[in-house]
Amino acid sequence: MRWVESGDVRLAVYEDGDPADPTVLLLHGYPDTHRVWDEVAARLSGRFHVVRYDLRGAGASTEPRDRRDYGLDRLMDDLRAVLDAVAGGRKVHLVGHDWGSVQGWEAAGRAGLRERLASFTSLGGPGGRHMADFARHGGRRDRLTQLARSAYIGFFLIPVVPELAWRSLVPRLLARRLRREGAPPSDGHPAPTLVRDARNGLWLYRANLLRRGRAEPSGPPVIDLPVQLVDAAHDPFLTSALAGWCERWTPRLWRRELDAGHWAQRARPDTVASMIAEFVAHVEGASPSRELRRARGDGVGRAGRCG
Repeated sequence: MRWVESGDVRLAVYEDGDPADPTVLLLHGYPDTHRVWDEVAARLSGRFHVVRYDLRGAGASTEPRDRRDYGLDRLMDDLRAVLDAVAGGRKVHLVGHDWGSVQGWEAAGRAGLRERLASFTSLGGPGGRHMADFARHGGRRDRLTQLARSAYIGFFLIPVVPELAWRSLVPRLLARRLRREGAPPSDGHPAPTLVRDARNGLWLYRANLLRRGRAEPSGPPVIDLPVQLVDAAHDPFLTSALAGWCERWTPRLWRRELDAGHWAQRARPDTVASMIAEFVAHVEGASPSRELRRARGDGVGRAGRCG
């Protein structure tokens, strides 16, 4: 583990594998820490340089002095600082889950960061601009279905009450959800710092969603990177319609469907690690696997199925 400074925040960064191998950077979501990737990282580290870090306010990383500093601009500063520390000038393969995926989409479309990425794998989270565009232009039934699944976000935006809920009921509900998905609580996930992490992480929603609700007239930016979109078929928070909305701006897309829930990397680590490894190896020059050839889409709705 090493420390990386980003503004007034110290980020805890963890590395496995040989730094001479291609770098795979795994970004976690809410309310997790880097430990949510433990099983996947163990399976990748024999072939790749695997980097993880606790997002600001989570795990061993410190929180900003101003709790409003969880906006995407600050999160991109954190990512840039980690890349400066671990990449050695080489491009990295970014993998994001949940809010880690939201950040990945932002980085893949942002000048100054997209040039530092070799590929992006998205699991369980569309981009913020994709969400806004979907809310404006998606089919009525699709939008209503997604709205029902996203009802928890409205709760998170309420002052004070969510913080109190995380100190009482919500950790038990989370444990129940994990068991239902086949990813029961383990050593490290959820982290011992769960309540503190969850309360800090509420500002991911408040700092980003309250300030950025409108779709841009031109739509999200075109992502000219190899992108692997992993659609967990039983994710209770994300519909396939919203996940697939990203395809419209992603010409170099591989879309794969996974028989798993939201925490697929915990419930299906072998499959998730295999998906990441196959994709990264192909971007690095290896011939595509049969599953990757099937996943290479030319339009909305085509997907390669796995597991």
